[in-house]
Amino acid sequence: MARLADYFVLVAFGPHPRGSGEGQGQILQRFPEKDWEDNPFPQGIELFCQPSGWQLCPERSPPTFFVAVLTDINSERHYCACLTFWEPAGPTQEAACTEDAAVREENADEGGPVQLSPATAGPPGQLFAPKTLVLVSRLDHAEVFRNSLGLIYTIHVEGLNVGLENVVGNLLTCIIPLAGGSQLDSVEDGVRTISLGAGDRQVIQTPLTDSLPISRCSVALLFRQLGIANVLSLFCAALTEHKVLFLSRSYQRLSDACRGLLALLFPLRYSFTYVPILPAQLLEVLSTPTPFIIGVNAAFQAETQELLDVIVADLDGGTVTVPECVHIPALPEPLHSQTHSVLSMVLDPELELADLAFPPPMASASSLKMQDKELRAVFLRLFAQLLQGYRWCLHMVRIHPEPVIRFHKAAFLGQRGLVEDDFLMKVLEGMAFAGFVSERGVPYRPTDLFDELVAHEVARMRADENNPQRVLRHVKELAEQLYKNENPYPAVAMHKVQRPGEASHLRRAPRPFPRLDEGTVQWIVDQATAKMQGAPPAVKAERRTTVPSGPPMTAIVERSSGLHGNSARRLEVVRNCISCVFEGKMLEAKKLLPAVLRALKGRAARRCLTQELHLHVQQNRAVLDHQQFDFVVRMMNCCLQDCTSLDEHGVAAALLPLVTAFCRKLSPGVTQFAYSCVQEHVVWSTPQFWEAMFYGDVQTHIRALYLEPAEDRDPTQVGEAPAEDERSALDVASEQRRLWPTLSREKQQELVQKEESTVFSQAIHYANRMSYLLLPLDTSKSRLLRERAGLGDPESASNSLLTSSMAGSVAESYDTESGFEDAETCDVAGAVVRFINRFVDKVCTESGVTSDHLKGLHVMVPDIVQMHIETLEAVHRESKRLPPIQKPKLLRPRLLPGEECVLDGLRVYLLPDGREEGAGGSAGGPALLPAEGAVFLTTYRVIFTGMPTDPLVGEQVVVRSFPVAALTKEKRVSVQTPVEPLLQDGLQLRSCTFQLLKMAFDEEVGSDSAELFRKQLHKLRYPPDVRGTFAFTLGSAHTPGRPPRATKDKGPSLRTLSRNLVKNAKKTMGRQHVARKKYHPPGWEHRGPPPPEDEEDAISVSEELEPSTLTPASALKPSDRMTMSSLVERACCRDYQRLGLGTLSSSLSRAKSEPFRISPVNRMYAICRSYPGLLIVPQSVQDNALQRVSRCYRQNRFPVVCWRSGRSKAVLLRSGGLHSKGVVGLFKAQNAPSPGQSQADSSSLEQEKYLQAVVSSMPRCADASGRNTLSGFSSAHMGSHVPSPRARVTTLSNPMAASASRRTAPRGKWGSVRASGRSGVLGGDVGSRLAGRDMLAPPQANGAPPDPGFLRPQRAPLYIIGDKAQLKGVRPDPLQQWELVPIEVFEARQVKTSFKKLLKACVPGCPATEPGPSFLRSLEDSEWLTQIHKLLQVSVLVVELLDSGSSVLVSLEDGWDITTQVVSLVQLLSDPFYRTLEGFRLLVEKEWLSFGHRFSHRGAHTLAGQSSGVTPVFLQFLDCVHQVHLQFPMEFEFSPFYLKFLGYHHVSRRFRTFLLDSDYERIELGLLYEEKGEPRGQQACRSVWEYVDRLSKRTPLFYNYMYAPEDAEVLRPYSNVSNLKVWDFYTKETLAEGPLYDWELAQGPPEPPEEERLDGGAPQSRRRVVWPCYDSRPRAQPDAISRLLEELQRLETELGRPPERWKDTWDRVKAAQRLEGRPDGRGTPSSLLVSSVPHHRRSLGVYLQEGPVGSTLSLSLDSDQSSGSTASGSRQAARRSTSTLYSQFQTAESENRSHEGTLYKKGAFMKPWKARWFVLDKTKHQLRYYDHRVDTECKGVIDLAEVEAVAPGTHTMGAPKTVDEKAFFDVKTTRRVYNFCAQDVPSAQQWVDQIQGCLSDA
Repeated sequence: MARLADYFVLVAFGPHPRGSGEGQGQILQRFPEKDWEDNPFPQGIELFCQPSGWQLCPERSPPTFFVAVLTDINSERHYCACLTFWEPAGPTQEAACTEDAAVREENADEGGPVQLSPATAGPPGQLFAPKTLVLVSRLDHAEVFRNSLGLIYTIHVEGLNVGLENVVGNLLTCIIPLAGGSQLDSVEDGVRTISLGAGDRQVIQTPLTDSLPISRCSVALLFRQLGIANVLSLFCAALTEHKVLFLSRSYQRLSDACRGLLALLFPLRYSFTYVPILPAQLLEVLSTPTPFIIGVNAAFQAETQELLDVIVADLDGGTVTVPECVHIPALPEPLHSQTHSVLSMVLDPELELADLAFPPPMASASSLKMQDKELRAVFLRLFAQLLQGYRWCLHMVRIHPEPVIRFHKAAFLGQRGLVEDDFLMKVLEGMAFAGFVSERGVPYRPTDLFDELVAHEVARMRADENNPQRVLRHVKELAEQLYKNENPYPAVAMHKVQRPGEASHLRRAPRPFPRLDEGTVQWIVDQATAKMQGAPPAVKAERRTTVPSGPPMTAIVERSSGLHGNSARRLEVVRNCISCVFEGKMLEAKKLLPAVLRALKGRAARRCLTQELHLHVQQNRAVLDHQQFDFVVRMMNCCLQDCTSLDEHGVAAALLPLVTAFCRKLSPGVTQFAYSCVQEHVVWSTPQFWEAMFYGDVQTHIRALYLEPAEDRDPTQVGEAPAEDERSALDVASEQRRLWPTLSREKQQELVQKEESTVFSQAIHYANRMSYLLLPLDTSKSRLLRERAGLGDPESASNSLLTSSMAGSVAESYDTESGFEDAETCDVAGAVVRFINRFVDKVCTESGVTSDHLKGLHVMVPDIVQMHIETLEAVHRESKRLPPIQKPKLLRPRLLPGEECVLDGLRVYLLPDGREEGAGGSAGGPALLPAEGAVFLTTYRVIFTGMPTDPLVGEQVVVRSFPVAALTKEKRVSVQTPVEPLLQDGLQLRSCTFQLLKMAFDEEVGSDSAELFRKQLHKLRYPPDVRGTFAFTLGSAHTPGRPPRATKDKGPSLRTLSRNLVKNAKKTMGRQHVARKKYHPPGWEHRGPPPPEDEEDAISVSEELEPSTLTPASALKPSDRMTMSSLVERACCRDYQRLGLGTLSSSLSRAKSEPFRISPVNRMYAICRSYPGLLIVPQSVQDNALQRVSRCYRQNRFPVVCWRSGRSKAVLLRSGGLHSKGVVGLFKAQNAPSPGQSQADSSSLEQEKYLQAVVSSMPRCADASGRNTLSGFSSAHMGSHVPSPRARVTTLSNPMAASASRRTAPRGKWGSVRASGRSGVLGGDVGSRLAGRDMLAPPQANGAPPDPGFLRPQRAPLYIIGDKAQLKGVRPDPLQQWELVPIEVFEARQVKTSFKKLLKACVPGCPATEPGPSFLRSLEDSEWLTQIHKLLQVSVLVVELLDSGSSVLVSLEDGWDITTQVVSLVQLLSDPFYRTLEGFRLLVEKEWLSFGHRFSHRGAHTLAGQSSGVTPVFLQFLDCVHQVHLQFPMEFEFSPFYLKFLGYHHVSRRFRTFLLDSDYERIELGLLYEEKGEPRGQQACRSVWEYVDRLSKRTPLFYNYMYAPEDAEVLRPYSNVSNLKVWDFYTKETLAEGPLYDWELAQGPPEPPEEERLDGGAPQSRRRVVWPCYDSRPRAQPDAISRLLEELQRLETELGRPPERWKDTWDRVKAAQRLEGRPDGRGTPSSLLVSSVPHHRRSLGVYLQEGPVGSTLSLSLDSDQSSGSTASGSRQAARRSTSTLYSQFQTAESENRSHEGTLYKKGAFMKPWKARWFVLDKTKHQLRYYDHRVDTECKGVIDLAEVEAVAPGTHTMGAPKTVDEKAFFDVKTTRRVYNFCAQDVPSAQQWVDQIQGCLSDA
């Protein structure tokens, strides 16, 4: 039984002590005056009576009522019911108030409780003071309090004849039954009728269950005020310990809202600050750091604005405001949406029927009270679903004297599948849940509705999930029970209480509220107390039972684990592998291991592994051999690496006993246990894991303590359902708690001691276990401890989520030992001891271990740790002696001849970068990366070779390499390797050959080795001098680091030449290039000795070298006086002669008739160092004038002719840009009138004369009018450039109209490209191209030139194309013979920036974060294709000008970058000769090498160029050529591979061709002319051209089979970006063998199927898988023609013939093709054959496929009639085709071939055996021999007249090994003996017979 009311208090207004206008509450009287012993009087009650402050009012307000809640120090809640009414203020009260009326006015204005209205005002100046009746109770019966206080007020106001003292006394002595007491057997027990002695009657109903909260209508009101979403978010906020503040103008609403929110939290109890009504004076409480639920009057809303972390719910406005910094985790997903929908069904039942055409008659809506219970029922169901199965995760740590229970949070989250769920994690960590565990975890206690629900109804809830009606029915059933709990007997709820009359408060009160007589009230209270003492004490007879546990838990959402599904097959693999390990079948186990490691990603497989291993431990198989031990440890590590620090799936827990069981013997007396190999996991350093494990084990042992011996079995694993005959620990505990009161004192004491000793022994056991797993094997290193932050500092020890300090630790882990080993060891030991002590303290205190025992433990822990350290030292010492684990063998890379290893293989992991192909991303294919292998650094390349770590990919070798010289960026990165879950230091190397090596060093590679690698790489990448590059050191004896030996100078002639040139150049050049670095010409000692005979020529075809049509420069033999003739032999000079641009006879006399001459003025490189020695200049210009002209141009690069059109005779000139300021300024006129004028005049007269001479050297234009203009050019983008008055600058006119009128019948898409622009009219969309931007719509959508005709026929003889910024300096031609075309071009630095972005786009460093076309976006951002578009645009413009007969001078930047690109492209597009292999070589040698493109500077070849970076101008040119090649595949003799080859090797520094910046520098270094008499093999691979020549003889790698040029075809490619394609050189790679551009390396081993066939087995299938990023497509799937040529070679070899060269075969086939076109003897011109291929087919390319030769080849095998546009080219072609043509027919000579075949012939003395084709000619009486069967040129003749005898021979050294000895025979002549060998004995006999027959005939 309990008192209804503890205290009755009367509080009135009193003046404030400090005299402010605010008053304060004063307690006038309180009853009883003495405090109750069990319940002291609550302090500060007067503040809560008037929460807004005590103030006087100008009118009488109606009485108010609310209930405030106070919480005392013991967390007991006191309900203060306050009824306030107003009385006229007495004089003292008024005096106190008049002092500061202004304050009152202000408060009144702010809307305090004062509401002034004339109707209710008293006499003028009359004020009213509040007075409050307060009832203080520990019971929450708000209605009873309202009625009781209302009755007292009514008696006072109405003046009823009832003594107030009696009423108050009765109220204080009223006793009512406790909630749930004796379960209320009858109505009388549960219902108490009370009367206060004023003729009143009230019925008090006691709730059935104490634990269920009473909510009345508060929850329903809360939902009405705020809505579903807001209430749900407040619910989550309160559960996850956020601050919640309610605002309302009504105090009662605030109380109800807070009560409602608390009712929703059931079964959890809110344990933080709870103040439903907070007084104004205490508002600073809102800034407390702890969570709270508080209500505040809305009048103080302004004060709450600055609270940053408080969630504010405005009940009157219906809003909830969540600050930005606060994150409220939502309910886990299916539950959130389900709860939301059920709540909407309860609150709005009509929603379901709203759309029905014939809605059923509406059932009456639930009453507010009933709806309140329904809403609570929804939340009760929610908690039952959230916490379902929670009892399976309770650990009974102690049963006696009081139960100690712990909750295994990690296991609960793991089994519910909610490890990642933020909401549940926070709830479980909160105080409310801790209270829930301690209160509801008890196994023997009274149960309530929630216990029943969570134990028995969960299955029903799962079944009902998808049926809303059944869910609603369940909710209504629960609501009924909740309602019944609050109103057990609704029938007897009758009240009779007097109320005051209407508006009674307005009547003048007869008198103030009287002072009550304390004595009377006290007497009534004492009487009642005395009576109570006589009565027996009311015992709360609780019905306690065992709490049901319910079914084991299931996941809230059954997440299908996809790839790692727990299929039985996977578990079978795990079991098989383990049984193989234990049965010693190691090979089998090794095969299965990769699959097992993959399967162990799944939870079921991990559990299966632990169970299997556990079985083997039970069978005493724990001692393993080394291999078994390695396997078991590896599987354990794999299991543990996916464990989080919480170990929510119990994997680490299951492995803990196993890691201390499995072991191996290292030596007698030294055993290594598995725990020393599995320490590297964060779970071991997490205190929560150890606590959960400890409590689980303690529970097992405590349970065993109380079980009967018969039931004693192996303890089941934590969290697993026990078998039916076994009782769980909770059941045992429940039974023990029931028996406890019946036990004797001694027995109780004994049980308590037994339990304590159990806990104590477990603590010692765990101290041991923890030392096992925390002390590293090598205790001298503190690496392990630093990686585990949890061990070091106490703060993080308790926070499991922060213990894995990944990033910071790895860098420190490479520290070397400090030398103070003992100190370090102590440090490790100390950290472990501290960690274990903290653990022991915590668990022992919680488990109730006595302090003496605890002290004993603290003494033992350091000893345990020290002992273990000593054991470990022996283990560590012995384990070091074990042979290391066999890592995969390092695969040595294949090296080029002369390439040497600088650093041998460092073990690394090659990790995937942003390219998906190799990693098996969305593109599919195998995961070739990450791969495990080694990185090698050679003098030439950085090479990675290894194998994929993914075992399912198979034994594929992965190779990635790039030339050291191509390295553009090297940076350190943090990476994660496949074997090490922690981040590690890695290295990322990026190269300009579009390759990326992202590597992580293996643990065995020390940081010093990695650093050495970086330093060596840097040293090789940037040698101090160009002589340190691979092209120079190749084959030399010294390594890059060592200075060369000084030897005798063998090259005086070369030295003299170089010295003379350099001396003269320096003398004449003046000061301009003084700062240039001087090169010292190297002696031949730098080149090293010639390579040995056998590797003289790695790819030579035969002994005799073929004479070349163009003698390469390297083959020339200069001497002291041969400087001029050497220059004449240079490539550019040969090209000038081909073009007919002047000749240079030996006497240097020149033919006056030619307009141009070859000037030797620069032969000593005196005028311009970066120009070649011989230059083409106008005939009329004297050499001495050139010196002056050159000063006007940048770098002295004055205009020179580089090409002449064979048809229009227009010339193409090139020069550097004009000096804007410089030397020319010296010649300015002194009185220049204006800056513009002086700028124009600053050009010297010489320059003007020179341009005039160029114009006059050209053949006159057809129209004689000197004033011609060009209207089609654009200056649209010229900006603000205003030309000087006399200059003619072209302007843009719209080309559309003109071209549209001239358009003829459509000729298909490609018609306009192939259309002849040769009608004498200039063709081409010049305007829009020149604009540089496509501001004007081009004539055709894709950038094709329009039909010719929009340019006027009058055109200037010379156009100067220059940068608009520089052309201001050109003096205009008064006769307007030249026109300036200012264009805007990009600079070299823009190329560099663009290239960097292109690299990152094509080879990204890491995978794209967001999906989408990131590659295309990055490509566009790089602007690379835009630059190519501009280059092609300008080039096509120049081509069209030249084609129309005007000459063009390209004068851009310094004349060596963009100028070179443009003039090269122009020549390539205009002249078919440059589209042949030979011509392209000539073009590059002439325009790029001789005219001084700065290859070394742009490629940053040496240390000096390191800062400038790589600017691949030449690569950009090759990309342009590739774009043209794509559009015109039949016009080029070379294949696209040739361009890639040059693109790769121009940066690789393998050849000397692309080194240095000019011919001058090459001569200075002795590169240009090789020494006389130097052996040929010496230069085997110095020149890239020579290499290409040799390779072309062996393989058609560089040849384009579709080559079928049109005569004198001028190409006009489309240039719009939409027509350009990304070059596959940038994106493709071959992981099988690395880049394919070093041909010797790319020739892999022969195909295995061939070998298998030799064994005599069945023929294997030739099918194989080709992986796009792994295999080389051209090698794996060669095109049809290459395939046929290979097949032909193979067959010839099989037949024993010397194979014919592919080119000869090809030429023969083409000749045959031509002959096939003449069936009736009439010749078909080959042009008809060509034109039979439609135009668009020709330009787009014909794709060859394997098939019948005739049909497929006829498309592209075309006549060779136009290999060159000049006479010399045609002659060549004729010669080539006739030789092949006639080889079809038998010559007269071949009719005399009596016998022929292949014989091996021994060469002269010391020469090897060679296979030759021998012909026995009886007519001429000769034995001739040839290289090949088809050779027409005889290699040697044996005259039979000289033969003396033919005799059998003997097998000599070097002869073919497979041949029978009888197949040898000798032919003895008068001069010497010839040794022969036939292929077999019969053919040898035949030859001998034939020769002897010839001899006898003679």
